[in-house]
Amino acid sequence: MPRRALLIANREKPGVDAALGEVRAMIERHGVLAGEHTDGPAEIVPEDADLVIVLGGDGTLLTQARRFAERGVPVLGVNFGKVGFLAEFDMDALRANGPAILEGSTLSLHERMLMQADVLRAGPRGKDRAISSGLAINECVVTAGPPYRMIGLDILIDGEQGPRLTGDGVIVATPTGSTAYNASAGGPILTPRLQAFVITPLAPHSLSFRSIVLPDVSRIELVVSRSNEGEGGAAGTALVVDGEAVTSLREGDRVRLSRSPYALTLVSNPETGYWRTLIGKMHWALAPGEPSTQGDGGGSGKK
Repeated sequence: MPRRALLIANREKPGVDAALGEVRAMIERHGVLAGEHTDGPAEIVPEDADLVIVLGGDGTLLTQARRFAERGVPVLGVNFGKVGFLAEFDMDALRANGPAILEGSTLSLHERMLMQADVLRAGPRGKDRAISSGLAINECVVTAGPPYRMIGLDILIDGEQGPRLTGDGVIVATPTGSTAYNASAGGPILTPRLQAFVITPLAPHSLSFRSIVLPDVSRIELVVSRSNEGEGGAAGTALVVDGEAVTSLREGDRVRLSRSPYALTLVSNPETGYWRTLIGKMHWALAPGEPSTQGDGGGSGKK
């Protein structure tokens, strides 16, 4: 049975406008166009769509994927950004595989675990109240923020007091996000099949504070013991979810992190694989000056 595809395009990305007509025609020829929207949070999502095709980069895919996680709709990303680690297809790969996908062939799917993030603040009579709640695909970061003095965080794991951190903040990443900010900060790369969290400190005031990996059943709580209040309207110390959603934090605020019951379902590009992508796009384990001979993982390898 032909699939009903919702087409979402980030038209600010170079090349998207030129490709939009071709992708639309492909959907109409081989499947059913359930709707077409630009990249924006306020768009109406049709209830009968059973596939989402996103034209953009990984940032576009992250923004959109959170909207469909609760519904379990598979997302196919076509990369027009710089890296395209999550958006596994390029136009060549879509041309080669798109018709069969739209006509109803069995999809190659993989699920990525999501993280639930809740910020609690003491209210009247000491009763906690939630001031923000959301889903993270990549990571949650507590960052010092302006005026950029060191902050203090108490880290609790499953209710037990863990390390106390003084520094620029902390990253809590999923396996998907382990190749993003976490890797840049020196944290380990986790295979997406691993069900775990990784905690990586940011510039800790300690030589012995290293990243730790926890099972996905862990409950992590970050308690702000010292914060930056910000100046001139700046956010100051804040929780940043996937580099987008920002919640200002005060001393005493608690950030609770746990595995979400929902998952991100991505359509896999059959022409590539995770390790090939890691080598081709991130140059993993390559010596200086050594070219990647395994392609960039984006599709057919054509430019």
